[in-house]
Amino acid sequence: MKPGRSRESKGNRPKDDQPKEHRPEATHAPEGFLIAVATPRDRLDVLRIVDAAMLEIDVDSLDERIDAGDVFVARIESTDTVVGALTIERPGPREAAIEAVAVRRERRGRGIGSTLVARAVRTLASEPTVGRITATFDPSLMAFYTDLGFAIVNEQPGEASKDSEESHLYAEWTTGDASQ
Repeated sequence: MKPGRSRESKGNRPKDDQPKEHRPEATHAPEGFLIAVATPRDRLDVLRIVDAAMLEIDVDSLDERIDAGDVFVARIESTDTVVGALTIERPGPREAAIEAVAVRRERRGRGIGSTLVARAVRTLASEPTVGRITATFDPSLMAFYTDLGFAIVNEQPGEASKDSEESHLYAEWTTGDASQ
């Protein structure tokens, strides 16, 4: 779905799960920060930031994704220090998935993560080969994604740990006719 267009109800999805009118149009970074496509020199910073957030990414394909423009970073403008990262996977034809979004702990709460997601969605939505953008995330992040225009599609149980069973939510942001 293109930013700014409304979406009709889809299937049995409750009205509350419809994407909000917030759309990833404004991708201006918070003051003092710059959002950019990652370069090969950002690889170690991306790995450190994602690791510090205890997120997992496909490290083996990170170089190829950086080369393809599927990794974004947030930098402090004055020092060029990387303080946030977002990685994208391409799991199938016409689909892009936000694999990980991470911001250094001391920089959280400033809009950096949402700006990274908005920039990635805007970039992916402009690609004619992408019909759907997805994200799988912890339920505590539901408002973060719905505020950016993602629709919650379903809950996906994670692997059960010995203490409790984790669950994850699956959301999508449709860029247009996904059947093309």
